[in-house]
Amino acid sequence: MAALDTTRATTGSFGLAGRIGAIFASVVNAVVEWNDARVTRNALAGLTDRELEDIGLCRGDIDVVAEGRR
Repeated sequence: MAALDTTRATTGSFGLAGRIGAIFASVVNAVVEWNDARVTRNALAGLTDRELEDIGLCRGDIDVVAEGRR
């Protein structure tokens, strides 16, 4: 799983450069979250029904878990 530090203070970022930096960070963060969900979804989809049952999931739960809503 990838990690992106988004807790830095942006008090020194003003004007257009700061806004462009914030937009870039937002886009990178969205791509990282999408990729994490994709990898999780693929890993869970590769499990058998029995293996999913062992961890308390069913096939219908895969998308919910991959998106982090559970």
